[in-house]
Amino acid sequence: MEPTLKKIADPTLAEMGKNLKEAVKMLEDSQRTEEENGKKISGDIPGPLQGSGQDMVSILQVVQNLMHGDEDEEPQSARIQNIGEQGHIALLGHSLGAYISTLDKEKLRKLMTRILSDTTLWLCRIFRYENGCAYFHEEEREGLAKICRLAIHSRYEDFVVDGFNVLYNKKPVIYLSAAARPGLGQYLCNQLGLPFPCLCRVPCNTMFGSQHQMDVAFLEKLIKDDIERGKLPLLLVANAGTAAVGHTDKIGRLKELCEQYGIWLHVEGVNLATLALGYVSSSVLAATKCDSMTLTPGPWLGLPAVPAVTLYKHDDPALTLVAGLTSNKPADKLRALPLWLSLQYLGLDGIVERIKHACQLSQRLQESLKKVNHIKILVEDELSSPVVVFRFFQELPGSDPVLKAVPVPNMAPSAVGRERHSCDALNRWLGEQLKQLVPESGLTVMDLEVEGVCIRFSPLMTAAVLGTRGEDVDQVVACIQSKLPILTCTLQLREEFKQEVTAAAGLLYVDDPNWPGIGGVRYEHANDDKSSLKLDPEGEKIHAGLLKKLNELESDLTFKMGPEYKSMKSCIYVGMASDDVDISELVGTIAVTAREIEENSRLLENMTEVVRKGIQEAQVQLQKANEERLLEEGVLRQIPVVGSVLNWFSPVQASQKGRTFNLTAGSLESTEHTYVYKVQGTGVTPPQTPSGTRTKQRLPGQKPFKRSLRGSDALSETSSVSHIEDLEKMEHLTGGPEQDALETSSPEPHPGAPTLQDTEQTGALQNGAQHTEDDRPQVEELESLR
Repeated sequence: MEPTLKKIADPTLAEMGKNLKEAVKMLEDSQRTEEENGKKISGDIPGPLQGSGQDMVSILQVVQNLMHGDEDEEPQSARIQNIGEQGHIALLGHSLGAYISTLDKEKLRKLMTRILSDTTLWLCRIFRYENGCAYFHEEEREGLAKICRLAIHSRYEDFVVDGFNVLYNKKPVIYLSAAARPGLGQYLCNQLGLPFPCLCRVPCNTMFGSQHQMDVAFLEKLIKDDIERGKLPLLLVANAGTAAVGHTDKIGRLKELCEQYGIWLHVEGVNLATLALGYVSSSVLAATKCDSMTLTPGPWLGLPAVPAVTLYKHDDPALTLVAGLTSNKPADKLRALPLWLSLQYLGLDGIVERIKHACQLSQRLQESLKKVNHIKILVEDELSSPVVVFRFFQELPGSDPVLKAVPVPNMAPSAVGRERHSCDALNRWLGEQLKQLVPESGLTVMDLEVEGVCIRFSPLMTAAVLGTRGEDVDQVVACIQSKLPILTCTLQLREEFKQEVTAAAGLLYVDDPNWPGIGGVRYEHANDDKSSLKLDPEGEKIHAGLLKKLNELESDLTFKMGPEYKSMKSCIYVGMASDDVDISELVGTIAVTAREIEENSRLLENMTEVVRKGIQEAQVQLQKANEERLLEEGVLRQIPVVGSVLNWFSPVQASQKGRTFNLTAGSLESTEHTYVYKVQGTGVTPPQTPSGTRTKQRLPGQKPFKRSLRGSDALSETSSVSHIEDLEKMEHLTGGPEQDALETSSPEPHPGAPTLQDTEQTGALQNGAQHTEDDRPQVEELESLR
């Protein structure tokens, strides 16, 4: 671009292009430098406005900081679009428009006329719309609103004079397809000042053809009914590529119907871009005969800040001026300048190449998905459709293999609806995964009324901006194939998980249609109010501990705690399953672990109360023992001087008394045994607590919740025997030491009974055969035990 700028005669244009290039480069730079402003800020005037002003670099730095946000914010995948050289040309057009507006009126008029006429001629030739006029607008729906005004002025001759009275006597009707973009009818009524009854929603096909195409026979019936009621059919909006799935209406048949009843036909949609190609389908080619059409070349060609274009045919300049399709304002005419520059930069070959590349990406993905199992493609029969919509599905028992949209008669509606919601959650998860793994694909997730949640690939709207290539499409297919085992396995395990949870005591199955995993489960504790939907603090505490325990198992499953569907109570959600999971072990582990957490919580609460009461009782007993000691020693021993002399002549042989608290028995015990035998009593031996979790012997490296290999039919006979032998060896090794320990262990003595050390000492005195040297190890052992 630099050599071209040097040849420009006007130095202002060269400087403008250079500054624009430097500014865009600075804004795209992710490395930001924070500059401190040491100027004194006044309370009345904002800081940036003080003094002699800021230079361009400082201003652009502020803009860059506002665009990129703070460093503390989460990083985003794409902060700014990589617009490329053609994008710089489009941005330059806006700067040139502001500069051109400063010219004198005569030069400005000639330049605007040239730009407007050239751009209109080029677009009409490229998209096969001969002898048409163009209206450039920023909002895509604005062109259709202006066309509606033109249709009203054309059909109501006295509208300029009588206004609303003309419309009141004969109400206009605007026909929209049920597959039209959301909010289009409301926008038109707001812009035109018409009531909502002026809109007529035409349903799509239900028996024959695509379910996203307008029903022509039903439309003709609606038109006849409106004419009989004294209404005026005004305008029909057809789709050459619906906003959802990219299906094209039967525009040829609709054109014949509009000519028969004098209705204005307007066409919009992404498939209109294929008019620039050599081969065009007959349904899209029929759009060249319509009264008007709206094009969006900006996303098609990857051009930022480029206006949309509405091409129309009308012979009365006065009506087009009244409708707002033409204007004498320089700013309105200069809207075409960015597109005028961009079309020249790309050329016809560049325009056709970008549109052709997008269509090839769609066909490539469509052909690849046809070879993938459990993927249904929702596109029309034509290969020219640049939009691919697909979804994951699982065949239902007793249903058509292609999974028709209508429910099968031999299945209950509840079962079909439950299966529909399950597939919707899985498709939503699949779409989010594909968007994260292949962001250059531009995939979007949408919810259709009949089919459910689907994934859409529309490269005409995203490929030029994101730079989508054929390798990205192949990566999308590879990612789908890698996720299919997870989806199928999860869907198969859902019913088994529901049955196991329903059969388990203390567990409640949570049916959440928005959760893509195996399912949800909630533990019902003793104080759980089943009829209440409010937040349960005790249940939330138990589920938080359960989530922690499950995550510590380091299994392949993911667990998440959240509120129950349509309730505020907490529950545990089990994520996707990538392999064969032992559902019975999983549910059993959840039930036992939750029960242990509840019991431990109650035990801790009870222990706190027992300890508190024990401390109070110990204080009472110690105070009573102190009073008894005072009575036993007498009053004289309590006098400071006399007591010391008396204790020297006649010392008191008093034993040290205290209290110990046995947590196991929950009782107070005397410390006299400790001081007499020099050993602390252990009290009653607590009963062995059975293991809470379901322990299953696993091979080395086998993770929890995996089905045992012992019952696998896929293994050979020798491998199965070897695995069984390994498991038996592991059971013998793990069970041997425990069994020996149980056999050699003996119940501990009562605190009042003589201990093992006392027995040994008594035996040594009776026999008299032990030497002093032999007693030292026993004393040391007693001290270590104590």
